[in-house]
Amino acid sequence: MALIKRYIHNTLIKKLEPNKVVVLYGPRQIGKTTLTEEILKNTKEKYLFLNGETRNVQKWLSSQEVDTFKQYIADNELLVIDEAQKIDNIGLNLKLIVDHIKNIKVLATGSSSFELANQIGEPLVGRKWQFTLYPISQLELKQYENLNQTNNNLESRLVYGSYPEVIKAKSNQERKDILNEIADSYLYRDLLEFDEIKKSQKIIDILKNIAFQIGQEVSIQELSSAVNLNLRTVEKYLDLLEKTFVIKRVYGFSRNLRKEISKMSRFYFFDNGIRNAIIQNFNTLDLRNDIGQLWENYIFMERIKKNEYKNIHTNIYFWRTYDQKEIDLIEERDGILYGYEIKYNENKKMKPPKGWLETYENAEFKIINNKNYLDFIT
Repeated sequence: MALIKRYIHNTLIKKLEPNKVVVLYGPRQIGKTTLTEEILKNTKEKYLFLNGETRNVQKWLSSQEVDTFKQYIADNELLVIDEAQKIDNIGLNLKLIVDHIKNIKVLATGSSSFELANQIGEPLVGRKWQFTLYPISQLELKQYENLNQTNNNLESRLVYGSYPEVIKAKSNQERKDILNEIADSYLYRDLLEFDEIKKSQKIIDILKNIAFQIGQEVSIQELSSAVNLNLRTVEKYLDLLEKTFVIKRVYGFSRNLRKEISKMSRFYFFDNGIRNAIIQNFNTLDLRNDIGQLWENYIFMERIKKNEYKNIHTNIYFWRTYDQKEIDLIEERDGILYGYEIKYNENKKMKPPKGWLETYENAEFKIINNKNYLDFIT
């Protein structure tokens, strides 16, 4: 497959304005550098491309010296910093650059939002645009596939996910090798650089436990016992795993009923392939007993990608009561609640759970299955 044009490509270019910083987040190996190179290939502006993992770059770019910045940036109109989270006090340094170098445009990428967001948040208030790059979305792939190809590729997306290299791979063995390499070499790299993170095996144990609980509430207490870590440490690891784009946390929706569960969370993986690499299960769908979980994870993340890329602002939750009534995905948009039950099998008929429409009069309810899902995610 040819190079897939990313949905936010043109948006990033539009947002590259003088004396503003565009920040692009996303997991490692997701294509941030490729997207950046594509933007630079087509720019007429003079640019300076820097790798934040290089010592020399780290030294002068963290100097907080305006004269040093001017000397290095010289007459370049666009400054691009890859892996910007590696630069000390990057937020303050970027503020000095955009405040003191006339008409400079800045694009900064980072693979860990906790390092980068913590550093740029306050210094760059009013001076930045933020975007997240996800694994390739069906929204992006629909330009390259017809309906028949999309249907034929669905099993591969559920099992191997949609990291760029995986999509381009020519065989399932190659896909497995790529995913195992990402899971072994890249997934935890940003986490393990933290002094407080001592043991990578504990992170893997946490992820394995979560992988088997997709679509269910995760008890942090039980997770803590299962991996033999205290509650506070487990919570910290979960928070860091979310901020390094491995998992996504969703909270329960509750507004009217005492019996609604709101304190527990559900977790989804940013990519199905990574989830399957962690549990080392790349079996075909006919040999699996977790199709429902794969389907729910896939639909959930594809919907997140669509909403973010199309700039649809929505709050997301799940809904469950103590008497076992539940809805997989709740979206709150413009004051209206939309409930979606995610079922792989199109023959599975289901009515809205008792209590949902009674309690929330203006709410809607729909089942997303393997026959109607494409409109939902594209």
